[in-house]
Amino acid sequence: MFGGKKSENGSGGGNQAISAISNNLITSGTKIEGNVTANSDMRIDGELYGNLSCQGKIVIGAEGKIIGDIECQNAVIEGIFQGKLRCGELLNIRETAQINGEITTDKLMVQAGAVFNVVCNMGSLMKAGQGIGKAS
Repeated sequence: MFGGKKSENGSGGGNQAISAISNNLITSGTKIEGNVTANSDMRIDGELYGNLSCQGKIVIGAEGKIIGDIECQNAVIEGIFQGKLRCGELLNIRETAQINGEITTDKLMVQAGAVFNVVCNMGSLMKAGQGIGKAS
């Protein structure tokens, strides 16, 4: 009924099918202090003061703010980020973003108008087996 795949025994996928399509959201006006771990994509429109580890994609909305470290596969930043960011694949910095810190990513897009004050390491570190989810 919700688009989940059926298992070999014919029963529904249960929570596994739901979690495969679910996203996490911290809405505008919400402030979190502490570390967050997510197995699926996450969007931040509120504030997070702490570290964020995500197996999928992170979006920091135009009103979003993260002060801390991020580890993820892909990221789109439209708001404020300050800290260290390790992105396994593509980091997309939009024109409204304000970034300060250290960045490690495989691929980078920075749109005109973004504030981008970082130390940036690209490509070679991620391809040398130090990417997200791999043993160092």
